[in-house]
Amino acid sequence: MGSNGGQTGTHTYQSLTEDALFGSVVLPRRSTGRLVMHSLAMFGREFCYAVEAAYVIPVLLRVGLPKSLYSMVWLLSPILGFLLQPVVGSASDHCQSRWGRRRPYILTLCIMMLLGMALYLNGDAIISALTVNPRRKLVWAISITMIGVVLFDFAADFIDGPIKAYLFDVCCHQDKERGLHCHALFTGVGGALGYLLGAIDWGHLELGRVLGTEFQVMFLLSALILILCFIIHLCSIPEVPLRDVAKDIPPQQAPQDPSLSSHGMYEYGSIEKDKNGYVNPELAMQGGKNKSPAEQAQRVMTIKSLRSALVSMPLHYRCLCISHLIGWTAFLSNMLFFTDFMGQIVYSGDPYSARNSTEFLTYERGVEVGCWGLCINSVSSSLYSYFQKALVPCIGLKRLYFMGYLLFGLGTGFIGLFPNVYSTLVLCTLFGVMSSTLYTIPFNLMAEYHREEEKERRQAPGWSAGSSVTERGKGMDCATLTCMVQLAQILVGGGLGFLVNAAGSVVVVVITASTVALIGCCFVALFVRYVG
Repeated sequence: MGSNGGQTGTHTYQSLTEDALFGSVVLPRRSTGRLVMHSLAMFGREFCYAVEAAYVIPVLLRVGLPKSLYSMVWLLSPILGFLLQPVVGSASDHCQSRWGRRRPYILTLCIMMLLGMALYLNGDAIISALTVNPRRKLVWAISITMIGVVLFDFAADFIDGPIKAYLFDVCCHQDKERGLHCHALFTGVGGALGYLLGAIDWGHLELGRVLGTEFQVMFLLSALILILCFIIHLCSIPEVPLRDVAKDIPPQQAPQDPSLSSHGMYEYGSIEKDKNGYVNPELAMQGGKNKSPAEQAQRVMTIKSLRSALVSMPLHYRCLCISHLIGWTAFLSNMLFFTDFMGQIVYSGDPYSARNSTEFLTYERGVEVGCWGLCINSVSSSLYSYFQKALVPCIGLKRLYFMGYLLFGLGTGFIGLFPNVYSTLVLCTLFGVMSSTLYTIPFNLMAEYHREEEKERRQAPGWSAGSSVTERGKGMDCATLTCMVQLAQILVGGGLGFLVNAAGSVVVVVITASTVALIGCCFVALFVRYVG
């Protein structure tokens, strides 16, 4: 990438956007109904995620996973996601499926989520039906359940990047902001209903008796909601697939600009492509020699070019990723172990006691109340997301970002110091502020960075397609930001198990969450760049 016709090109970072290289692209405004349909993917994802977050630790403990290993279940899928997500994000930027660039990946990950849910919610029942040997049953039940958790967690974390990139591809700047707030709103609603599902004692209801256990009920309802939501999402805003413009443009309509006609280029866009046709700048900006689609995709997706793109990332993108990492580390430290914290610390139960003992039943009661707390968190997240759009012009992204971290840090600190049932449930409202903040503000800032780069590129004198650039598509940008979630899970899974064993109590998880969030307050105030 360092030379062009014997001349050394300028190595610069370029975030690839929908702005056309040889003319402005005006994407059509999307209706509220289309944005709602697009946001239902986040509803379905978060609904199933809430069921997992509420019950995965109790499920693993119930099948007999040793206490010293239960935090390790969060390590496997984040490691895979952290390594693969930027690569897949780059691959989706150049996906040539007839169905579009992002939707094939979203569909695949949705199927993986369904399979993972089926395994971790039904693993114990499946193994019980296949073997009666207690030792083999224990080993296989733990193994199948853990595989399901890893598969579901991997897909649920991974799918956020393609969904955000899909939104950025097909929406104008104003609709991106509306879409992100809509995503956060439905994320909160989906989480609230998912936690509500976990808070209901299905075992004593007719549906639970018919299906066998409460886990079969949760799987059936979660699977139906996930399938319905993703069908609507994938039909919300059609994508026009990438294809070679040279094959589509008749000879008499071929571009006269020599720089335009000498490169193999592709086009993508929205359903209105026939009225607003344009050339895809993401591949047009690559310049260089004429290449086939496979050769171009292969060059972009090599590890060397990927590493080059990540290393050349500007400082403000890196700071945004670090702040996102700090926020998710704090949030996951609390949320992944919250129901276990409620059962063991607030209610003083014991998950390792005999199934019919008072201590075990007390622990289960704590888990159910913890689900109500997480439901309060999700409702709070939805309400805050609804009002956040009105707060941005008055307060600004910087203050909103800072406030989200501060309120979460103070709330979790009080919960750790004063583990009372009622005060804990009240302070769960502050979790929702942090949740909404993490789902919207970092992506709003990324959209602002992209918009600023578009303006600078249009105003830069002498800029041409022939200069060498380090290519980054919106898919890679979103993937790089969202893979901070996987890195946060790695830190939480690897570190909190050690801290819990050292402290001898799960109260350390909320104290850790509070400390990390307060550190994040300082970081977002001092190091994150805000446009305007």
